[in-house]
Amino acid sequence: MKIAVLGTGMVGQAVAGGLTRVGHHVVIGTRDPEATLARTDTDGMGNPPFSAWHAEHGDVELATYADATSGADLVVLAGNGFAALDMVTAAGADNLAGKVLVDISNPLDFSAGFPPSLFVKDTDSLGEQIQRAFPDVRVVKSLNTLTAPLMVDPKLLDESTTVFVSGDDADAKATVTDLLASLGHDDVIDLGGIETARGTEMFLPLWLRTMGALGTGMFNVKVVR
Repeated sequence: MKIAVLGTGMVGQAVAGGLTRVGHHVVIGTRDPEATLARTDTDGMGNPPFSAWHAEHGDVELATYADATSGADLVVLAGNGFAALDMVTAAGADNLAGKVLVDISNPLDFSAGFPPSLFVKDTDSLGEQIQRAFPDVRVVKSLNTLTAPLMVDPKLLDESTTVFVSGDDADAKATVTDLLASLGHDDVIDLGGIETARGTEMFLPLWLRTMGALGTGMFNVKVVR
């Protein structure tokens, strides 16, 4: 499958690498490919610039948001929550029409420092905002409750854990569930319509506190039933 991953940060890199590993053709979308490759600064968390990662992943292409999306069968939104709607807008409504968009972004607001708050919650979600803004896109919220390495390699943990999907299109959720299975996820719970993304997005404050308590993001929840 041809997959566009929108976002060049740690999450985008992890997702692109993981999807390539299981046989997909991946193009990473960015606003300005030349500027992205020219950056030499870290991402503020000590991670090397994108160019260093890309030099080791030559099979992953880099293109503008629109070019990456136009030829894709499926799109993954892996950017900062504040920029999510702008990134999808730059990808182009015509390029996205009818396609499955896996939204793994979170509405984190770091303006007051750490831990962040959520800039949308309770009565709305970022997933819903994207779906309303792009009604012809089949938005599926998933993977936003995991740290980046576990998104694409859940077997890094010793036990099976749970991931969730939210979306209004049953076929789109089935496609995403199959994609998750190919990455090693063996317990996927369909929460229902895109409005259920409120729940997984509002899980982030607990996730962040748990990360602080454990000193690592390498954990996940398991729904025992």
